[in-house]
Amino acid sequence: MPEASCDIGLIGLAVMGQNLVLNMNDHGFKVAVFNRTVSKVDDFLANEAKGTQVVGAHSMAELAGLLKRPRRVMLMVKAGSTVDAMIDQILPYLEAGDIVIDGGNSLFTDSTRRTKDLAEKGILFIGTGVSGGEEGARRGPSIMPGGNPAAWPHVKPIFQAIAARVEDGSPCCDWVGEEGAGHFVKMVHNGIEYGDMQLICEAYDLLHRGLGMTADELHDVFAEWNKGELDSYLIDITQQIFTKKDDDGAPLVDKILDTAGQKGTGKWTVISALDEGQPVTLIGESVFARCLSALKEERVEAEKVLRGPKSAPKVGDRAKFIEDVRRALFCSKIISYAQGYMLLRAAGKEYGWNLNMGGIALMWRGGCIIRSQFLGKIKDAFKKNPQLDNLLLDRFFSGIVNKYQASWRKAVMHAVKLGVPTPAFSTALAFFDGYRTARLPQNLLQAQRDFFGAHTYERVDKPRGEFFHTNWTGHGGRVASSTYNA
Repeated sequence: MPEASCDIGLIGLAVMGQNLVLNMNDHGFKVAVFNRTVSKVDDFLANEAKGTQVVGAHSMAELAGLLKRPRRVMLMVKAGSTVDAMIDQILPYLEAGDIVIDGGNSLFTDSTRRTKDLAEKGILFIGTGVSGGEEGARRGPSIMPGGNPAAWPHVKPIFQAIAARVEDGSPCCDWVGEEGAGHFVKMVHNGIEYGDMQLICEAYDLLHRGLGMTADELHDVFAEWNKGELDSYLIDITQQIFTKKDDDGAPLVDKILDTAGQKGTGKWTVISALDEGQPVTLIGESVFARCLSALKEERVEAEKVLRGPKSAPKVGDRAKFIEDVRRALFCSKIISYAQGYMLLRAAGKEYGWNLNMGGIALMWRGGCIIRSQFLGKIKDAFKKNPQLDNLLLDRFFSGIVNKYQASWRKAVMHAVKLGVPTPAFSTALAFFDGYRTARLPQNLLQAQRDFFGAHTYERVDKPRGEFFHTNWTGHGGRVASSTYNA
């Protein structure tokens, strides 16, 4: 029987798994590894992990035997049934108090179920979001753990050691909450990531088609933007993308087919928003924009028969146009995060999770895909007011959108006149105008509902919670429908 000398075991040696193992090794932790295709274990030890203290296992039993108690086993496998299958395979070799960690992009409800099911067997479960891609996993990701709180002290030293750190040395990792809270926060992170990427694409499209900017000119603009308010990982990689040339010297970005893929976390965010009744419109439009892009063949045919503006309007001041787009991007980004935090707040109430909103911003501040200077302002906002209802009510963020909204509106108008689709810019502005409006036209909608379905309505001159029905035609019945929220 091999000596139980390893601090943690990891199952799943794809790119993320391998890099997390090497990261843990760099920080002095001894890691045992296993992969369903066992040959990959030996290949990893002979190449990427050569010269490290990583130990290979060729069976679940051997992996469990290598681990110190309480055993810590981290799964880096495909979300869904594969996670359950791997848990079932390792369970016979675990005992009460051992810890199973799912580091994949699992649906939060699956993590809630696993936390409860494994607790009944005496096993502690953690479902953790890990963000930052290949480079983040290797050098320092953002880690968002949730699940059984009794497990946290046993994994905290490892997770916080390998996580990214911000300027003051704080790790981009802390306990999020019980059950599926960790994976919920990771899901919202990914949804915001969808929004950020779509907003950047719309800014690119406006500059490219509105001003005819070349890839080199776009690089210059985005590189300049990255020095100011928009300083972020995604803006940085975007300016780098514009510099990459194909073998023939042409910009590579122009050779890439305009059909976007997605793995589901953005869709899950939108579904959760609908379930919680939260208007997370920007992430929704970002998901739908990817769906629309997938209709490539239809769009090619549609371009032949559907006409846009007859002639492109004159842009006028080029520098002013670029600044309008920059400000529209920044304002829309604020809306995206405000909506994401609305969803986090609603989920916290729904599931009884005590989410640390400022702490989440800190976890996203480094290592992850949406990392940016901007997140420091979110942390500051919740530090000033932990009960803040909406980021738009914070003085910093309200000041920005109030100051920049004229440019934001001009950018959207430019897009309309040019026939350039900007669903994320546009829905962000519509949300802003809706959120700042004390009286919306849904009074008419409630009248319509009461007219055709006797669904009742409340009155502005009566207390909330008191419902009324009107016999609109004079020959309807006197019975009203009961009220409920779907």
